[in-house]
Amino acid sequence: MESEKSSIFYMQVIQELSKYVTDHKKAFVENVLSQRTRFVTLVMEDIYQTQNASAVLRTVECFGLQDIHIVENEGAYTLNKRVLKGADKWLTINQYKTASSNNTKVCFEKLKEEGYTILAAVPSHEAISIQDYKIESKVAVVIGNELHGLSVYAKEHADQHVRIPMYGFTESLNLSVSAAICLNELIPQLRGSKLNWQLPEAEKSALRLDWYRKIVKGSAIIEKQFLKSIK
Repeated sequence: MESEKSSIFYMQVIQELSKYVTDHKKAFVENVLSQRTRFVTLVMEDIYQTQNASAVLRTVECFGLQDIHIVENEGAYTLNKRVLKGADKWLTINQYKTASSNNTKVCFEKLKEEGYTILAAVPSHEAISIQDYKIESKVAVVIGNELHGLSVYAKEHADQHVRIPMYGFTESLNLSVSAAICLNELIPQLRGSKLNWQLPEAEKSALRLDWYRKIVKGSAIIEKQFLKSIK
């Protein structure tokens, strides 16, 4: 019953806010929603440089992922608006930053409870190539920081190690480039599969409301006045 009431509330507020959204923008929102996914997600562990972390968020949004997970055991994430170009507005950002806690463990436990297979991206020839990984269930790709890569815990508790094929002297790529290469292998494969990768309607409605609130100037005032009018 509560779920039904929540759904009706979403629809009423969305309908009211939609009066202030152009048809072109509405179509754009619907197109993005139809291609959004939580079937693949990405985890950043202890990223030090704000421009790198923000570039990864921008990459994730461009590839149609809705969620990103940011683990902060040592490195704290801060926004770099110049790099982000507003990408963070459209994402669900999950941060793990409890002091004196193994935040990687907390993140991994949450992901495994939600049915994710955890892939640790490592520069090891013993890992399988990301090009050879076949998606059969929900996947979380974990990338480490610029200096040391992934923590020992992350590597030991991942379900699978994957690598990006490289043929030069340098052993690693920029973080956003690494994220883009991994996602460019996984997302086309996912979209071409018969897996149920798209968002359910309830999640689309919640995001539609969230995005309309961000698109419409003064949306909080409009919503407040509307809710008063229907009481």
